[in-house]
Amino acid sequence: MQKAKSIDSGCCSCSHDDDNRTHENPNHDGRDHNVGDFNLNQELIPVILVVLLFVCGLIFEEKLHNTPYSIGEYLVFIPAYLLSGWNVLTNAGRNILRGRFFDENFLMTIATLGAVAIHKLPEAVGVMLFFKIGELFQEFAVGRSRQSIRSLLEIRPDSANLKENGDIKKVSPETVAVGDIILVKPGEKIPLDGEIIEGNSQIDTSALTGESVPRTVKAGETVLAGTINQTGVLTVKVTKLFGESSISRILGLVENARSKKAETEKFITKFASYYTPFVVFASLAVALIPPFFISGATNADRFLWVYRALVLLVISCPCGLVISIPLGYFGGIGGAAKGGILVKGATFLDTMTAVKTVVWDKTGTLTKGVFKVAEIVPTNGFTQTELMAIAAKVEFQSNHPVAKSIMEAYGGKIDSSEVKDYEEIAGYGIRAKVNHQIVLAGNDRLLHRENIARDVCNAEGTIVHLAVDNRYAGYILIADELKEDAVQAIGDLKKLGVERIVMLTGDNQAVADSVAKKLGLDSYLAELLPEGKLEAIEKLIGESRKGDKIVFIGDGINDAPVLARADVGIAMGGLGSDAAIETADVVIMADAPSKVAQAIKIARKTHNIVWQNIIFALSVKAIFIGLGAFGLATMWEAVFADVGVALAAIFNATRVLK
Repeated sequence: MQKAKSIDSGCCSCSHDDDNRTHENPNHDGRDHNVGDFNLNQELIPVILVVLLFVCGLIFEEKLHNTPYSIGEYLVFIPAYLLSGWNVLTNAGRNILRGRFFDENFLMTIATLGAVAIHKLPEAVGVMLFFKIGELFQEFAVGRSRQSIRSLLEIRPDSANLKENGDIKKVSPETVAVGDIILVKPGEKIPLDGEIIEGNSQIDTSALTGESVPRTVKAGETVLAGTINQTGVLTVKVTKLFGESSISRILGLVENARSKKAETEKFITKFASYYTPFVVFASLAVALIPPFFISGATNADRFLWVYRALVLLVISCPCGLVISIPLGYFGGIGGAAKGGILVKGATFLDTMTAVKTVVWDKTGTLTKGVFKVAEIVPTNGFTQTELMAIAAKVEFQSNHPVAKSIMEAYGGKIDSSEVKDYEEIAGYGIRAKVNHQIVLAGNDRLLHRENIARDVCNAEGTIVHLAVDNRYAGYILIADELKEDAVQAIGDLKKLGVERIVMLTGDNQAVADSVAKKLGLDSYLAELLPEGKLEAIEKLIGESRKGDKIVFIGDGINDAPVLARADVGIAMGGLGSDAAIETADVVIMADAPSKVAQAIKIARKTHNIVWQNIIFALSVKAIFIGLGAFGLATMWEAVFADVGVALAAIFNATRVLK
């Protein structure tokens, strides 16, 4: 498990590399109660004390300086220095023992101890004090950026009401088995994924999906762990162990997201590893070399160049970069999570900024995936009742939405003993023996494959063709609807400058053409087998310009290979299959197509803010390094150049949350 400091590069004391306040270990019970939290009162007490000592020292500096051996000055400023800089000093010491010399702790320690050595006590305390204040602001900013992710961690249910032998027993969700019955009262979190067997209610799904409107549920429907039951009592049959539930999956995605750094983060980490030792040796050169070229250099001259070198050390601290950039990406992940968009790593935020082609699956992604029988057309002597009965018997073992719609329309009971040799043919349909007759149920490709003559090939809808003993029996027309925000989703993508919007579907040509026209898609490919979608993505990637990225959005288990192959795979998580969610780089919990454009907007905003911080921090530091080298900047300006730039960059980074 990564520590909370994993948002930084590990070379800045702002991250509190060894400070237990920000460490996290959710694995101890699956939760983290202190992500981004710190005790403000506890932190403020030493800061206030340092401020009082510092102000008193400045007011009475002359009197304190005139005490024997300046003992009064040391008695006031040294305690203030230790109180404000203790974390920096101890972290520097520990890192030196580990062989890590060139980090911000080291720079601050050398600079301030040098200031103490040349009797610049107020400057030494000032650097540490303002640095400490900067840390407090940074802790606040980090905590704010983590808040949306913490809200996900906090939706983990604490207990489940297990129903056993008529009694209700409160237990840990981890101890509940698949098939157990649990009771969920109004106001309680639903502890595990399951199917409602009794009761109806409204559930709040906002923590998972970002949607504020409650969803009405009734017996027979599925509910997800982490959502909140609002009105009625629900009796739920558990369908997944807690470790496999939706909430556990989400927590895993959030925790793992921090380990996948963007290229910009990796660049800054590498840059800091060269930049910091260069600064140390450059400052050493400033302190030692110029006095050799000054004829008759005095101690005052040497003192001056040492002071300038110390100023350079403070100015050059890379805090603004190594903290604000990872914080920017972390804020982007947190901002997306607030809207029900789970991004599995900063690298995918970077990739989404260059998206020029968006490829959609159709069923369950652009359409609702809720099928209903719209028309029954028998032929060759079969009746509608006979055709529905044959279809229901051959489809009843399938979990496909089309099969479920046929079963719902049929409404009768199925004698499983009548069905033998059941076989699902991927991309085609089903073959089975029903009452000693070979029955085929599937798409037009299945009839072509079996050389079965028929009058109808395509219609505007999903068609299930049926054949009995190689004789065409008719077809059932299944209707699906576009999602409410599907048209908006395509329009939003075009406004963002996406150049090509494509749909890939296994459905027939007529259905695909109708959907494409309604949505205004640039192109589509229909009647694709799962491997056909993969070939289509490969072709699109081959046609793309260098640097342009392709996004694929899908929800089914057959979409997993395509999700993995695209530059960014986006899964519709609320209804999507486990395989699709595990394979995807981004998961949209609300099943809303319009969230794709929102994810791209967040990625672009994050990218812009990160580069604003890089340019701002490097520009300001370059200016002040020049001023410091020529003696035009003092230790006080150095504090601004370091802490001020870091704070400005940090606050800029938190804008991505809005």
